[in-house]
Parts: sequence; C-alpha cells; structure tokens
Amino acid sequence: MKVSLSWLKMHIELADLNVDKMRDLLTFAGIEVEGVEVRGIDSDKIVVAQILESKQHPNADRLSVCQVDDGSGTPRQIVCGAKNYKVGDKIPLALPGATLPGGIVIKEGKLRDVQSNGMMCSGRELGLTDDSAGLLILDAGAPVGKLFRDLQPPDVIFDLEITPNRPDLLSHFGLARELAALTGKKLNAPAELNTAAEKTATPKEIRLEAADGCPLYTARIIRGVTVAPSPEWLQVRLQSIGLRPINNIVDITNFVLHETGHPLHAFDLAKLDGAIIVRHAADSESITTLDGIVRTLDSSDLVIADSSKALAIAGVMGGSDSGVIEGTKDILLESAYFIPAGIRRTARRLGLSSDSSYRFERGVDPQNARKASALAVKLILEIAGGQADTEQLVAGEAPQLTHDVILDEDRALKLLGIPDLSREEMERVLSSLGLQKSGDAWSIPSYRMDLQRSIDLVEEVSRVIGLDRVPGRTSGAFTSSQNPDRAYDFAMSLRHALVNRGWFEAQTLRLVSVAQLHDVLGPPVSADKTVTVKNPLSEDHTTLRPGIVPGLIATAALNIRQGQARLRFFEIGRVFLTNPNGTSREEERIALLLSGPSQPISWHEKDSAPADVYDLRGTLEALTGSSLDLAPKPLDGWLLSAEVKRGSKTLGWIAQLHPARAREIDSRNPVYVAELSLSALQQGTQGAAKFTELPRFPGMTRDVALEVPADLPNAKIGEFFGGQQKKEPMLTGAEVFDVFADPTGQKLASDKKSMAWRLTYRSPERTLESKEVDEAHARILKVLLGTLPAVIR
Repeated sequence: MKVSLSWLKMHIELADLNVDKMRDLLTFAGIEVEGVEVRGIDSDKIVVAQILESKQHPNADRLSVCQVDDGSGTPRQIVCGAKNYKVGDKIPLALPGATLPGGIVIKEGKLRDVQSNGMMCSGRELGLTDDSAGLLILDAGAPVGKLFRDLQPPDVIFDLEITPNRPDLLSHFGLARELAALTGKKLNAPAELNTAAEKTATPKEIRLEAADGCPLYTARIIRGVTVAPSPEWLQVRLQSIGLRPINNIVDITNFVLHETGHPLHAFDLAKLDGAIIVRHAADSESITTLDGIVRTLDSSDLVIADSSKALAIAGVMGGSDSGVIEGTKDILLESAYFIPAGIRRTARRLGLSSDSSYRFERGVDPQNARKASALAVKLILEIAGGQADTEQLVAGEAPQLTHDVILDEDRALKLLGIPDLSREEMERVLSSLGLQKSGDAWSIPSYRMDLQRSIDLVEEVSRVIGLDRVPGRTSGAFTSSQNPDRAYDFAMSLRHALVNRGWFEAQTLRLVSVAQLHDVLGPPVSADKTVTVKNPLSEDHTTLRPGIVPGLIATAALNIRQGQARLRFFEIGRVFLTNPNGTSREEERIALLLSGPSQPISWHEKDSAPADVYDLRGTLEALTGSSLDLAPKPLDGWLLSAEVKRGSKTLGWIAQLHPARAREIDSRNPVYVAELSLSALQQGTQGAAKFTELPRFPGMTRDVALEVPADLPNAKIGEFFGGQQKKEPMLTGAEVFDVFADPTGQKLASDKKSMAWRLTYRSPERTLESKEVDEAHARILKVLLGTLPAVIR
C-alpha cells in the first residue's frame, strides 16, 4: 500500500520525524516499509509562469521560442520542445541555477543559436509523475511568480506491507491513528459528518438475497451531478499514491477508500433496471468488468445485480455497463460490508485483485460503512453538485465483530518483565489505541478485530512501548549440528566453489510451462506426471518444475540474446516429483549449464576453443573432490547424454543440448548441462580437503597402445588401471592421450578402436630403475590381457 506523507499530515503533525525516523518507527511497530520515494522538488528557483507568446524556432522544426511571465515584470525567453500547451497556460518554470531531480542544473544558454533563459518543466522532470509527453499544465488560478513548492509541496511516498491481521491500517486515517498512538501526538480526527436519516429498504429498492455474504448494504441516491475532471487537489492526492484520475465521481470514491479504508462504488442510476439485488451468481453467468474483460462466474461468487443483469462483482470490481461516465446525471452510491472469505475466494478464482478486494478480503470495519458514505456524499455535493436524497436506504445490519476483553494486568506485567512498566502506563497505551476501560474489561473499537484475547492486549502494549524495553533473560543455547545445518553448509560450499571458478548463480522460477518439460534432463516427463498448479497466474507458470535445467536454458537464451557468448550458470534449488503411487515429493538438486569459449577473451588469446563436456565433467569432479564416471545412456532430444556415477551410485545426468534446440535459443556454441541430486552428492563427498606432499623423486612413463572393441567404454579401462594402482604401488597414474578409429575398415577393423595410454610410475622413497619399471609394466599388461578384450598393438 502506498501512503503519502503530506496526506498523513492532514491528520497528525509529523514535522519532527524525518524519513529515516519514520521508517524505523513503522518497522519496529510491525509495519514493513518496502520502499520510500521522494516526489516533487523543494527549490526556490522553480516558479509558476504564464506563457505570453509562442513562435516557431527559426532553426529547428520541433522547437518553439516562448516568452513567459515569471512574475519578475520582465518577460523571459524560453526555448521549448513540448507541443501540449497554448498561449495563456500556466506552467512550472525552472530558473537558471535550479537543480532538478537527478542532479540536472538549469543554465542559461543557446539552443540552435537562440537564447534560452530557463526551462519549462514536465511532471516527470519535477519528480511528480511518470508522464514526460509534455509540459505540466497548472490550474488557471495559480498565481504567477508563486514558488512551485508552495503550490505543490514535495511529498514522500511510503510503500508499506500491511500484515493481514491489521486491515485497520489500510488507509491514511488508520495509519495516522496508529502513528498517534506510537508517538503520543494528537490525532486530528475528521469533523463529524451529518449522516443521512436511515430508511429500511423495501424489496422494490434493495433485496438482500445473500445475507450470508453481505450482512449490510446501504445505498444513497444523488441526482443532478455534473461528471467532469476532478479539481487539482484531488488529482494530486490520487496521483501521489499511483492512481490515475478518471472523473470526479470515481475519484471521490477512490479518495474515500484511501482516506477511510472503506471501499465504495457508484452506479449510473439511469442504467439500473429496478431494485438492487445482492445475490449469488448463476453458474456460467458472465459480466464484463471495468477493465473490459468478460468474466465467467459461478454460484460461489457474489454479485450486485438489478432485475435483468449483474452490475458488479461484489467487493471486487464493477461492471462496465453500469459505471459512471461523462453524461451521467444521477448516481447510486453503494457502501456495504462483505464477508472476507467470499471476496477472497472470488478474487483468487478469477485472478482479479483490486484496491477494494484487497481490503474486503482482509476485513473492513462494518461500522464504518455509513461514515464512508457520508464523506463521499459531502465531497460529491461540493465538487460535482447535485441533490442527495434525504434518506439512506439500508438493508441488513452491520455485524458486531469485536467484544470486551479482560486484561490480567498482573500476568501482563509478569510476561513483559519490564521493571519500570506501571499499570498506569499500560492503560495509557491501550487508551491511545482507541480502547476504553470499563471495570476490569477493555472495550475494543470496531476497527480492531484482531484484538480478541488478553494476550493480544499484552502484545499491543509491548509493541507500542518498544520491544527494546523488554529485558533479555536467557542467552543462546548451544545446539549440535543437525542434518539441515550440514545440508545448508554443503550447498553454500558448492556455491562458493563455483563462484570462485567464474560461474554465476541463477535464481529461476519454480513454476514452468508445459512446453518447458521437454527441457527436463533425464527420462521424459509427461504433463500428467507433474505437480500442477490449480489456479496458475499464467500459461507460463502452470507446473512445479520437475527439474532445474529448463530454467537455466531459458536464462541462457536471454543472455545469448543480450550478446553474451561465454555462459557459466548454476542453480541450487528444489524440484517437485511425482511418485509411482501418485504422491508427490521434493528434492534438492544442483544444475549447471556450460557454453561458449573455454577461456575468457583476452588481448593475448582472442579465439579460445569452445568448452566441451570434459570441461563440465572437470568442474563436477573439482566440486566432489573425486573421480566421476559417465555411463552413456541415450535420451530423446539430447546428445552425449550419460548418467553421472561415483562408483556404483548414480548422482544425476550430464548431456549436450541437441543442436536443433540450441539453434532455437540462438546459441552458436554447443550447450552442455548437468543436474545432480544434492543429497547423493553430499553423501560421498569428502570432508575437509586433504593435501599430499609433492613428489621428491622423478617418475617414469610407459606408453601402451590397445586395440579394443569399439563399444568398450573408456571408463572400463580407466577402472582397470585404477584397481592396479592398489596392487602395484609404483603405478601412480594412467591417462589416455590418443584414440583412433577407422569406420571404413581399411586401417583398422570398423568394430575396433585403438587407444593409447600413458602410465606413470614413481616411488616416494627413491628414484626407480628402468628394469623394475619394465617388470611392473609387464605384470600390469599381462593382467590387462586376461581381464579386458584387448590386444596390445
């Protein structure tokens, strides 16, 4: 909710509270401040000026040369590019030396050889609105020469997050009432309004057919209004909190909503057919709302209707066929109380949220309906004219949602434990919040529906006096590390390791579209085997992701289209899977995406070879601190797909994105991805890193060329040499350095391949002799020939 500081000052004096103090005060009172924005400008060099003359610039088609009266007695020449003004308009004029938002300093100078002595300003240039299409045209009655800050004082806009249990704060007066209690300042309550005499509506006037959803409905008829633009003060008030002025009637209902917290709605009386009927919608009944969208309703939705059609979705949004427009003469002003659960259900089902539904679904004060209506009627008569009926039609009655609460003061003092807190101070705090004491009980005002128990009053006392006054009694107790702690630490260690290697962490949405399921790395996932959202916000967010890779591919596509070629992305997050029995489960995973040059571009090496699957494998092995095996396993839509294994345990998958899919995301380089189970990765990962001493004695190498079947995995040979290292202590390493195959069969049988391996021998205690190395090498080759289908070439 956006709140204007200048609007608040209509109800409470806040001159001694700067923005930072205000933010802290609200935060410690339990009101989250999500943002603060300063609008307008406090300058003595921006004045109201009137355009006296406007001529075409001699050297520019899009510029004009204006003579303006700034109140100094001497016309001032200004070169201007706007076109939305006419001679006689009054506009804000920035004089030389003025500093505009963003640090722009206005100076005298020439534009296309014509002198300009200042700048006529738009609302955006003054920090008032986002409209930069033309000059800000002021009211015709604005005095020439008057400082603009006196005409439109600068304002501070707070963006607040109000908790659902405090709907009484969803208005400027409600927030001012809270600030008065927190600061001890006097609240300037609005003057008492003359509420109209009430008349119980007849069935021909209002029929309350759904009292379970609308206990109270009131209507006031005003005839002979003039629908026109709102006065400047009202437009400024609404614009300050981000609302667009529409017309005086609609603007007044919006103003009252943000002033009092109670939503209202105005109907064009000429468009109504018979009585107002508050009823449940018929199944498949439709209505076109004010946003121009046709919405289909069901019997759980509440509507305001006449004898022939639905006029509005109750408490959510009005219909386009009954709204107030230019030419409307008579209106019916609605002020009602709707049950929160029904409004919340309708708003969620339709995916339709409005300022009205936001308040009704949290619970407005039912006793405030008549007061809000009276304020709106007063403003309508003052601004739009007309004559209001002397009686207000009422159907139903406002429910009493609060009751007296007994405060156990002895228990409250014991719970808070504040030595200098007296009973008198507690009573003063509760009285400042609008509560009234009667004997041992406190009478709760109708707008504080959250105060139901004695402990609620204790919480209010602690909140107002400040939790910093509550003494601490116990210190933090030591607890041993638990599995969630270890999982968190492991995930953070992976993040740090990858970032230190030049990777970037991505945070993608957990909701994906059905179209993205084909990007899931692993066995194919069909839409009926996923966890779907019952009421998705859009077609792109219908399914809880069964894998992280689809989000990384979308991230890669966005970066490629922004000109990035070298991609190194990873994400650690949760996926949502469906078990064979239909139940769902969640799993933490890590996914990586690699593409582009293997090395960053530099002055000495501009063209680097593209990264390949072995670069990704190397990154995974660096993370785990152990060797990983890749077991080829074809997957539809992927190349080089394989299971990632450590020993006999499968950790996840690694693959290359199919070239056709890579072209779809505009990638010119191969794209490699991997996705692994975080828990499986953690189980076999070594703890603290272990370091070994560098070898002090030289090693010796021996090469061997093996002719093996073409389908024999390299991992099998590597596994054999790894096992031999345990039997032959001198063998310290083995690596393949050449592979040859001839599909034609001319130089080598087409079902064979030749692999050249280099074996390294070393002793930690002495320099080896060639003879003993040859003997160890021969023993290893003899075992190899008896173990693998290999021939030494």
